[in-house]
Amino acid sequence: MQVKHTLEVFRRERTGSRYAKRERELGRLPAVLYGHGRDPVSLALDAKDAIHFVESGERVFEIKLKEEGVTQTVLLKDIQFDYLGTNIIHLDLARVDLDEMVESAVHVRLVGEAKGLKSPGAVLSSQNDSITVRCTVRNLPEELTLRIDHLDVGETIHAGEIELPEGVELASDPEDLMAAITVMAEVD
Repeated sequence: MQVKHTLEVFRRERTGSRYAKRERELGRLPAVLYGHGRDPVSLALDAKDAIHFVESGERVFEIKLKEEGVTQTVLLKDIQFDYLGTNIIHLDLARVDLDEMVESAVHVRLVGEAKGLKSPGAVLSSQNDSITVRCTVRNLPEELTLRIDHLDVGETIHAGEIELPEGVELASDPEDLMAAITVMAEVD
């Protein structure tokens, strides 16, 4: 994995919800940087760029502290949303090295049209759209694909059946349901 993007960040001297709200009003996204045995650092990122990276699935990127000119590789650890669950209001970032072992959620995209969907009343249900994997930051996949063409009525696919790239291990429960085809019963 190559780190594709660098975000310029600013240190936040004042913390707390009142000051975080002010940062958001200025077009910045509050964040906290953790890890590697160092004290947490409160940061402000350009909201437009940061949210674009997050919504496009970026989890590993570099940040450059504007005041110090120091660049660090970080892993997106947590996203906080507003009370409606629609707008990103805060990020938690972790300092990482590309060869460091991490556990991270990876989006799983369903590919193909399940043959069972041709049956009357058949419905595809997907319980999870991501799984947790363990690997080095360098080997962290951006996305995994799960082929569902063969899936018929009454069949299921679990997390343990997803083909993982070399160097990537499943950290989720292998029995986590990923996809199933069921027939909806008619109600009189």
